[in-house]
Amino acid sequence: MLDCIMVNFAAQPKQMFKKIFDAYKSSFSGLSRETWVLSLVILINRCGFMAVPFMGLYVTQALHRPESDAGIIISLFGFGAIGGAAVGGKLTDVFGFRPVQIMASLMGGAFFLCFAFVTHFTSLCVLAVVISFFSEAFRPANYSAIAAYAAKGTETRSYSLNRLATNIGWAVGVSMGGIIASFNYQLLFMVDGGISVLVSFAILWLLPSINERLKKAKAQFVGRVRKPWQDALFIKFLCLSTIFITCFFLMFRVVPVFYKEVWHLNEALIGFILGINGIVIAVLEMVMINKIENKKSPIFYIVLGVIIISFSFGVLMLPKSIPLVLAVASILFFTFGEMFSLPFFNTFVVKRSNEFNRGLYAAGYTLSWSVAQVIGPTSGFYIAERFGYNVLWMAIVALLLLCAYGFSLLNLKDEPMQ
Repeated sequence: MLDCIMVNFAAQPKQMFKKIFDAYKSSFSGLSRETWVLSLVILINRCGFMAVPFMGLYVTQALHRPESDAGIIISLFGFGAIGGAAVGGKLTDVFGFRPVQIMASLMGGAFFLCFAFVTHFTSLCVLAVVISFFSEAFRPANYSAIAAYAAKGTETRSYSLNRLATNIGWAVGVSMGGIIASFNYQLLFMVDGGISVLVSFAILWLLPSINERLKKAKAQFVGRVRKPWQDALFIKFLCLSTIFITCFFLMFRVVPVFYKEVWHLNEALIGFILGINGIVIAVLEMVMINKIENKKSPIFYIVLGVIIISFSFGVLMLPKSIPLVLAVASILFFTFGEMFSLPFFNTFVVKRSNEFNRGLYAAGYTLSWSVAQVIGPTSGFYIAERFGYNVLWMAIVALLLLCAYGFSLLNLKDEPMQ
């Protein structure tokens, strides 16, 4: 009897690991080669996205300017991103996603290299707009590329794989960025810019062009192509998304400064804490999406995710006796909320569009991120500077809960997709 119990006990870990392995195998199977290559390119791209999260610290700590100036610089990244998203989406529908990605990466990287050698505040403001213009022009083209390269029936998982690559790159990049920033901020900008230039050549060499097929399909299409501004449901969705993303951005813009100034954590530790976000998403998101997709409506998961993210900002109001533990708890709440919400945002945008208007739809969604980047940091730093961080966290929690309620009122079946 005891021998049987011991055998069963020993077999349980093997069965558990087999189930875990099968879950991961199922989640990643059936994806096209181009999808994998594109995700590899995005991983490299996100590894280089290490400077912007430390921009607030650079302005306040290295340039010794007030928090409001940090808010101006970060918000200017948002202004440039608005133009980049709009132009990038239109150019994607006209010229194709491949040349737009190549040019956007090359130019964005080149100007970031210039950023490393400039300390004049006005010049930094101009460069912030230019860099973000090219960086954000990349995103609508990338959205279209994922859909075009995805094997039939794997679109959602292809986008999840892209997010996986993004978050692995984010985890590596922001962790490395914290270490580099603790030594030299200029080197941080040089590495970021150099990786962006490398990405442009990786796309040129590794990803095939399929623009001819898309041009032929467009030439044969005789129906009406709906514009995103003619889609009332999509507009409602974008308004709520902008509110949500405005709060979302502050975790990576204002919170690092809060960690430094109020909780007295150093740059390397801040980079490690923020990097947890990417690590957890890399390990869990694909399997989680594979398990929960189609079990409930996308709105259910979006609402749940937004509510969980509100908890992450609530944690920041707790007493700071154990700041490291609280910071880790906050980023974990944030990460799980992100995993429940953002994959379904992406799927919605794809399903509302087709290959003839996907660039414009992706640009619309990207614009919500860009507008949020303008509104969020400036207002966030202003509120923190004038009224204190606790008032800011309370305002964010209230906005997120109102946003969750707004999403719960949306019925995605009300209007047909075109």
